[in-house]
Amino acid sequence: LSSYHVPQGVGDIVMIQSDHTGAVDILSAELETADLLGEQRKAQPPPLAAPTMWTTEKMKEFKAKMGKEKNGRMVVKRGEVVTVRVPTHPDGKCICWEFATDDYDIGFGVYFDWTTVTSTAITVQVSESSDEEDEEEDEEIEGLSPAGDVERGSRSCLRSRYGEILPVYRRNSHREVQAGSHEYPGEGVYLLKFDNSYSLLRNKTLFLHVYYTS
Repeated sequence: LSSYHVPQGVGDIVMIQSDHTGAVDILSAELETADLLGEQRKAQPPPLAAPTMWTTEKMKEFKAKMGKEKNGRMVVKRGEVVTVRVPTHPDGKCICWEFATDDYDIGFGVYFDWTTVTSTAITVQVSESSDEEDEEEDEEIEGLSPAGDVERGSRSCLRSRYGEILPVYRRNSHREVQAGSHEYPGEGVYLLKFDNSYSLLRNKTLFLHVYYTS
């Protein structure tokens, strides 16, 4: 196949047909972009395995035990989303959680942030809605690089760090203790989300126990 030098602009397509086989080759000025997108797809984090879930009926015993713990009880106010951030621990291989509520149900989901762990401390973040969490993500993006930098991250780039283990939906945590576990997929931070944003009137008292196993 002879070599042809054809000036190309953005979006141009060149079709070259072989005199010998009749095959047609299509060359695009956007192939480089496609290659970059392919590399970006390769950089996406792998899919996460589903958690193991179960329930127990020992509500009174669990609440009494957590009520005595320093951080075993908290209030999720009406309209709020509480995110408990649990870093992976170098001595552990699996995260475990147990929770229950007084009188009413609550939304619950689990996500994973593929990020470098600098501290094993568990932290709690409170927001009034998922929209507010999006704004906080935007602020984090702006802090990644100087303003005006054309190569700074985008929201989609930041969100590629996050993986869904369990989508948020309402649990009957007022009737049974909700429990689960998940094996570490790698280094990062688990996000346990307790969603009371759908409730306009009721605060929810949450009893929570989070730990890891080896």
